[in-house]
Amino acid sequence: MSILALVGDIMLGRLVDEEIPLRPPESFWGSTLPVLRSTDAVIGNLECAISARGLAHGRIEKVFAFRARPAATGVLRAGCVRCVSLANNHVLDFGDDALIDTLHHLDAAGIAHAGAGIDLAAAARPATIQAREMKIGFVALTDNEPDFAATDTRPGTFYTPIGTDFSTTSILRQSVNRLRSQGANINVLSAHWGPNMVEFPPPSFRSFARSAIDLGFDIFHGHSAHVFQGVERHGRGVILYDTGDFLDDYAVDSYLRNDWSFIFLLEVDGQGLRHLRTIPVRLQPARVDLAGGEEAQAICQRMIERCAPLGTRLSPANHALELPLCG
Repeated sequence: MSILALVGDIMLGRLVDEEIPLRPPESFWGSTLPVLRSTDAVIGNLECAISARGLAHGRIEKVFAFRARPAATGVLRAGCVRCVSLANNHVLDFGDDALIDTLHHLDAAGIAHAGAGIDLAAAARPATIQAREMKIGFVALTDNEPDFAATDTRPGTFYTPIGTDFSTTSILRQSVNRLRSQGANINVLSAHWGPNMVEFPPPSFRSFARSAIDLGFDIFHGHSAHVFQGVERHGRGVILYDTGDFLDDYAVDSYLRNDWSFIFLLEVDGQGLRHLRTIPVRLQPARVDLAGGEEAQAICQRMIERCAPLGTRLSPANHALELPLCG
């Protein structure tokens, strides 16, 4: 049995970056650290470049540009982050050189990555990690920021419009076949998709995620909305429509509460997915902690409400929510 933790956006730039030289790397993970370190791997979306080079708004003019210093890899390693998606709308905020540095720094730290690269072939290339006896395959894509898309001759992201047309499903099928040829036991599709602050996935997104599971992915790992969305069991797989934020310095919307999220713990074995446990967390600037008391109950209740339209019933258990995935 292996335990994977899937989390949402990890943004280590701006105010978080300023804290990196001043604090131990473990401190950024707060009281979630024992949970993260009890897993075999943490998987998240790295929502920034890691580099000391580049100019802000290197490829296009943007409102926000995120970059973290190279020591940020120590923060990731301290939290047991072993694999990240780079397919998002911020990894090229400081241009091509900063993206290339990000790849090198992650490689040097032993952190697997997918979703961006020196060209389209590299951006589309799956990653694999070993989690005890299980080999986990990982593909990352985004429908955000088409100007960041990789081409045959330009670095960038694995940009893929969301749809169930033949062209898109062929891309997903090729990725699954490639992972199977590499001996992956569990396949994850990570998607940075859709607009911000959306509480429920639209029908087209549900169709896309279900199609990915039907094609052979076991876990759909969504992010981008900055708020968590519901969970759906489909066939032999599970869809996490949006895993929300996890570590950042963002302003908090008092209604949507983008400072509320979860650690999504998945137990997997040679038979596939066995169990999902979602543990509520509370974000502060440059720190994330386990939620407790009435706040944990409120976060869990919001998840239950967001799961209801998807036909998913999560069971409360010790300030968390659970969903059996076998049988």
